[in-house]
Amino acid sequence: MNDFERILTGAGTPVKRAALDDAYEASGSYLGRIWSTRRDVPVQEHVRAILTAANPALNDRLTPSLVRDLVEAYSRPILIVPPSVDVGARAALEALRARGHTLALISNTMRTPGVTLRKLLQQFGLLDCFAHTTFSDEVGIRKPDPAIFALTLRAVGGEPESAVHVGDDSVLDVRGGKEAGMRVIHVAARARSGATLSPDAVIPSLAALPGAIAELEAR
Repeated sequence: MNDFERILTGAGTPVKRAALDDAYEASGSYLGRIWSTRRDVPVQEHVRAILTAANPALNDRLTPSLVRDLVEAYSRPILIVPPSVDVGARAALEALRARGHTLALISNTMRTPGVTLRKLLQQFGLLDCFAHTTFSDEVGIRKPDPAIFALTLRAVGGEPESAVHVGDDSVLDVRGGKEAGMRVIHVAARARSGATLSPDAVIPSLAALPGAIAELEAR
């Protein structure tokens, strides 16, 4: 929001930082309502929601270049302070590719859009492991909706019965993958109660993924 304040002031439409902070929180409620329906919106709509909450008249003054600058400011924090990454991820994904598996990524985005998450994956040396990446803000659908799994499978020429979904959430990943007709590997320290559908395997980290896939293939 510091950057928003600077950019808007430079554009001749100043907004106080306190108002922007309040608007950011309000936009979270707006996004949460959308996400609860298994749907998503492009990152530009995040920015517009913040501006609408701060001052509805601001959206009438937006130019393409101003929107671009605000979207960049909104999206880049994760690149400045990146999250930690599973240290076994790269080796596991490379091992699976070497065995001939096609890898695709399905991700629900939050405040960070898919275009920026690809940059983050590139920084970690992981992006080139995937033949395709699907981000909810770009396709308008969120896990656990089976549609986001189906469109990703179509993108790589896969079929549900021959695919395995790997994820760490008992609802978004386990239930979502199962309802899409896929086998599922849950990345968790232990099998968690509360899941309506059980995964086909549970692993503690991605380092164990190649072995888990081999066991599923042997069944």
